[in-house]
Amino acid sequence: MPIIAFDGQEYLAEDNESVLDCLIRHDVSVNYSCRAGVCQSCMMMMKEGTPSEASQKGLKDALKAQNYFLMCSYVAEEDIAITRPGKDFQSVETDVLALDRLNADVLRVRLARPDNYSYFPGQFLNLQNPDGVERSYSLASLPDDDDFLELHIRHIPGGKVSGWAHTALKVADRVSISPATGDCFYTPGQSGQNLLLIGTGTGLAPLYGILRDALRQDHQGEIHLYHGSSAAEGLYLIDELKALDAAHTNVHYHPCVSQGTPPAGMTAGRADQKALEETGKLGGWRIYLCGREDMVKSARQKAFLAGASLKDIYADPFVPAVE
Repeated sequence: MPIIAFDGQEYLAEDNESVLDCLIRHDVSVNYSCRAGVCQSCMMMMKEGTPSEASQKGLKDALKAQNYFLMCSYVAEEDIAITRPGKDFQSVETDVLALDRLNADVLRVRLARPDNYSYFPGQFLNLQNPDGVERSYSLASLPDDDDFLELHIRHIPGGKVSGWAHTALKVADRVSISPATGDCFYTPGQSGQNLLLIGTGTGLAPLYGILRDALRQDHQGEIHLYHGSSAAEGLYLIDELKALDAAHTNVHYHPCVSQGTPPAGMTAGRADQKALEETGKLGGWRIYLCGREDMVKSARQKAFLAGASLKDIYADPFVPAVE
């Protein structure tokens, strides 16, 4: 009979017994509700073993790619090891390779990529300051092309981590980071699907990684990136994004300025509003929303009403920490 390793303990499963039923039988405290593969309350990550197709039914592709599965729908036929979502995190140390200003408020931080550090572009990690305070930042780099981890850090007045990064962090400093997590990243398999990427501020960081990863994997569908700021000075990587637009017929970059009259080549209006107005019906599209929490929440609802399936909407809202 197979053994299920979980939270430092091992449990022997009976024949044809689901992982969930096995843990319940052993009085293990785990989340569950419907026990029918619908509510997804019993989702876990498989560290050792391979989830079955049935145990991943209804999960987003991004979760499938990270070996998430539903315990109620999986019957182990071999020994497996599982962990709670986000539970298996241990910080690692690395070095600061480069610090560059992308605009007056945004600092690009490039860190040495630790050995065996795996991630998908668009996921996020936690960066820790010397006082042990952590904040989450999205990854704009590509694991197959870059030997560094790239973060875009906006200076928030009074921010304990962003303030330290902007004023005290130096090249060659040693810093502590967590493994990468999150499900807002590109997944292959539907290369002809149209992609709509909407971001505000440093919400561009994950979108920049997702866009380039899609191109690296030869995505054929249309890719529209709308990046917004209240003023033109808040936008960044403009030349790099224009170059991608010029080099790829399916890439369309839309810089948006919500206040005042924008410079030539930029669109007046909020990025989310212009994106939804100009794309119209979104049935069959895949949507990525990154940036301010209110924008992400509103755009998610409007994208769904415009025909996008909830399983095709990926969101990474930025919620300022309470200092």
